[in-house]
Amino acid sequence: MSVLSPTACRDFFTAAPMRRREVLRAGALSLAGLDLPQWFQLNAAARANAASSISGARPRAKACIVLFMWGGPAQQDTWDVKPNAPLEYRGEFQPISTRLPGVQICEHLPQLAQRADKLAIIRSMTHGDVDHTMATHLPLTGRAVPRRGAPLAEDWPSIGAVMARLGRGRGPLPPFVSMMPVVPNGAPRFVEESHGQGAGWLGPTFYPMRIDADASKPDYKVGDFALHADVPELRSNSRRELLAGIDQQLRGLEQHANIAATRSHYDRAFSLLSSRGAVEAFDLSREPPAVRERYGMNAHGQSVLQARRLVEAGVPFVTVFWPNDGITNVSVYWDTHNRNFIDLKTRLCPVTDQAFSALLDDLQERGMLDETLIVWTGEMGRTPRVAQSVVGGAGAGRDGRDHWPSCFTSVLAGGGVRGGIVHGSSDRFAAYPANNPTSPEDLAATIYHCLGVDPHLQLPDNLGRPLTICEGTPIHAIL
Repeated sequence: MSVLSPTACRDFFTAAPMRRREVLRAGALSLAGLDLPQWFQLNAAARANAASSISGARPRAKACIVLFMWGGPAQQDTWDVKPNAPLEYRGEFQPISTRLPGVQICEHLPQLAQRADKLAIIRSMTHGDVDHTMATHLPLTGRAVPRRGAPLAEDWPSIGAVMARLGRGRGPLPPFVSMMPVVPNGAPRFVEESHGQGAGWLGPTFYPMRIDADASKPDYKVGDFALHADVPELRSNSRRELLAGIDQQLRGLEQHANIAATRSHYDRAFSLLSSRGAVEAFDLSREPPAVRERYGMNAHGQSVLQARRLVEAGVPFVTVFWPNDGITNVSVYWDTHNRNFIDLKTRLCPVTDQAFSALLDDLQERGMLDETLIVWTGEMGRTPRVAQSVVGGAGAGRDGRDHWPSCFTSVLAGGGVRGGIVHGSSDRFAAYPANNPTSPEDLAATIYHCLGVDPHLQLPDNLGRPLTICEGTPIHAIL
């Protein structure tokens, strides 16, 4: 067995995640997946803090799934149609009735229209940031970005990271998972640059486990989970003995907080690799084909199904980002500067309609909807007036809408939210809120509230200063 010096051990356990993996490969520590503990660094101290941090609030929801439509869905072409507006504002689409009397949405969301009694539709979301990568910080954290141009490490922590910090979750699975499927030959990966998606100043201990794989592919697997799930028990035990030998070398360094928690992190990683149930949470082939087809055999639909399997297995927070589909430099994600009506009709609305409605039904059938909060949102909306006043023109690239944060829609369901309600309204062009203006910070505060966390909870930053995690107020009208 190779022996590491105390300095090497310290460097290994305090290195950045990518550096740590390199050391594992190069330093005779190929422990069959022991790079996983970067995802499992929730120790006993964090759990001990949870009881006092939550201040006695009882969770209404055990888990939250955020369906993040990166790019900014056009509110007047989805949830907030304006059939009486002039053509250059209302666009091409027709409204359809929902199960809520007098409430209409876009014709290309027919399944969600029939499930509107389960939804809280907020039509008066508003803020002032037109930058995609900055605006994401608002709904994902409940705070404004601290400094424009700052690195992601300076962000406020996302809601999922706070859940991890509070010790939420059960078993060996990570408490915070982020689905960011990569589509071959897809659009640039702008979403990776978005602020608010990680742990920010809470530190890398609470970063999400990120899944880049396309869950719709036959060879879908999640990193080392599938790779090492079949490691024989004898071989795994021998690696545990090797780890124990390394631990003996670390006793002189145990005053370091990262070192003190290392053994528990590795125990969690070993527990996951030896837990059939935990590994199976990532195996979509265990779902009946009819269920998979119900969500849609595409990257987004299967990511949403993966999210359901994860919360069912005990993961408290999963963010599903829209994949990097679309046509590069023409129409990407929900950022429809061009081809707005073409892509909403073919690429965007049908996929979200199928996946979101399947998730609602699936959770309801499994008795999980009341304890699982679903949040469908983007970071902004689109301009009220169609670009160049041309709707449905022959030339692709002329039927677009630009960035518009002044008014957009977010939708919630399950987990402590009252269904069958429309909160707030917009003016006749869906340009500005007409009543009940609602900030993304309020949306984040509502998520915290539903999860049983005081949105004004204070957590210490890396200098020990107490900082309030969210500046919003829960939207009590939808609770």
